[in-house]
Amino acid sequence: MCGINGIIRKTSCSETEITATLTKMNNLIIHRGPDEDGFTANTEKDYGVGMAMRRLSIIDLSSGKQPIYSNDKKIVIVFNGEIYNYRSLKADLEAAGVKFKTTSDTEVILKLYEKYGVESFKWLDGMYGFSIFDKNINKVFIARDFFGEKPLYYTNNNKQFIWASELKSIINVLPVKPEISKKGLNLFLRLTYVPAPYSIYDNILKLEANHYIEYNLANHEISIKQIAQEIKPKEQSVPFDEAKKKIKDLVYESVESRSIADVPLGTFLSGGVDSSVVSLCLSQSTGKKIETFSIGFSEAKKDETDKSQLVAKMINSNHHEFKIGENDLKDNIHEILLNFDEPFSDTAALPTYFVSKKTKDYVKVALTGDGGDEVFGGYNKYYVGKMNSRYTNFVPKPIHNVLLKSSKFLLATKDDNRGRRFKIRKMLRAVDYKGNSYWDIISLANTEDELAEILNPNVYEDHLFGDYKEKLYNSKVESLTDFRHVDKILSLEGGMLAKVDRTSMQNSLECRAPFLNKKIWDYTNTLPEKYLMNGWNKKYILKEAFKDQFPEEFLEKSKMGFGSPVGNWLKSSLRKELEFYIEPQYLTAQGIFNLNKIIPLVKNHLDSKRDNTFRVWAFYCFQKWYSNIYLK
Repeated sequence: MCGINGIIRKTSCSETEITATLTKMNNLIIHRGPDEDGFTANTEKDYGVGMAMRRLSIIDLSSGKQPIYSNDKKIVIVFNGEIYNYRSLKADLEAAGVKFKTTSDTEVILKLYEKYGVESFKWLDGMYGFSIFDKNINKVFIARDFFGEKPLYYTNNNKQFIWASELKSIINVLPVKPEISKKGLNLFLRLTYVPAPYSIYDNILKLEANHYIEYNLANHEISIKQIAQEIKPKEQSVPFDEAKKKIKDLVYESVESRSIADVPLGTFLSGGVDSSVVSLCLSQSTGKKIETFSIGFSEAKKDETDKSQLVAKMINSNHHEFKIGENDLKDNIHEILLNFDEPFSDTAALPTYFVSKKTKDYVKVALTGDGGDEVFGGYNKYYVGKMNSRYTNFVPKPIHNVLLKSSKFLLATKDDNRGRRFKIRKMLRAVDYKGNSYWDIISLANTEDELAEILNPNVYEDHLFGDYKEKLYNSKVESLTDFRHVDKILSLEGGMLAKVDRTSMQNSLECRAPFLNKKIWDYTNTLPEKYLMNGWNKKYILKEAFKDQFPEEFLEKSKMGFGSPVGNWLKSSLRKELEFYIEPQYLTAQGIFNLNKIIPLVKNHLDSKRDNTFRVWAFYCFQKWYSNIYLK
């Protein structure tokens, strides 16, 4: 696990100049790879290419130093991530006569490319961002994994092309900081994150998951291509028991492949279905006591560590339980939020940071249950999405408008729980008689109408998701398969995986997600939807596959989301800072928000007149980034 950086200068330059820039970029991401660094630079009369990396040593501790070169030194690679099937790929190459110098997965990627070219990228099962410079054909290839577990930013102008694992490495070597991207800003204030291919800055983009960049040094042309073609899934007729067994086998296989490491590893164990299944599988596959880790809140109603304790006792793990409260937030919130380099307001980032920080004291790798909801259909929002078509067929639009108007009285007033009233109002506001409801359902900060109110007209953008809709299987998002696909290309890549990568790597901890396995994803896409969501029973096939190994009805227990009580913290320890962000003079100078809407929105929350937690938290996180990163 590492972080990578790279630069292509489009005019004559020196290796010293390139290495100096790469050194600056590398020094900003030492947390991603504190064990060692590596550089390569090559200059020609009219261009220069440099690549660098920081390494967190997990596999092949002694000989896996990067960059790694081909035997003739004409091809070189820097790599961030893990390739879980590298041993089988290596065996195939050795059978074909290929010789290796190391036991690292990085060299396997290089040798695959040497023999088969970019076609080999689709054979990689793992999480990664890597770049290869092939001097034989004067091209650079930059790739990102299937789900987007590892980040990759890039920017291009008439003087240089730069890429990096983290945004800070790019921003700090540009002569001038780019303007704020209106598209990126609007996406953040809808979703709580900025999904690929956008960032919060103009002309700095994220490489989309399952894609690679081909950069031709001869003419400086760039093309972006898909690695593994994703076709519309076709439902297969398969008996439930057969499918259940297949799922169980695939999950065990994935956990085992993701437990390969030359350093200690454990699991995040929240007590929910996903982390419990992963912990169980790891415990059984290793045949020895494993390390498990959970985080709880001092506020009892937000604490679910009793469930993780039950599982830990059942699998006989060495369980480590940590508690956090408002004082921890005061000490760490600045560095947590600003490490994202762009606005990010998923409240689960805070506990994920703390559990990563504590876990790093014991192990270097942690397996997580991330992706289980997307892969197996586990979110409540999938119910809401399915209910939209039923609701609109049954309830005439005029009656719905009356219900929606009445729903304003359903706002919670004293705390930030996403309770029944919140969910009913969210559902009513998301109803769309044109079949577009899911875009508001995933808008965890502001709906389209709410965003139009709080932003100045010159900043607001409508039709925000048009280019994403073009990538979907269907023009309308109405089925469970559609919902899951939207989440894969937006919510998973931009939200969940960004959260886990930044907070874990901030603590030099590697997180691996066994459910994010292309084999499992492809297989679940072919199953009848009722196998995933059977009536009100979410993740039905996963729970059925493992229910005989847990206490009766344990997997059916509802689980509170892995968030934080930020609504209350905004009214207390963060209040003074938040009040500064709604000063009329500050907002007027900023020129982004409609003062007549945003100030009452924030004040109503601070005065406990209305629970506007998620809208205000998004506003706070944006202003935190704006004042501490963008203005400096």
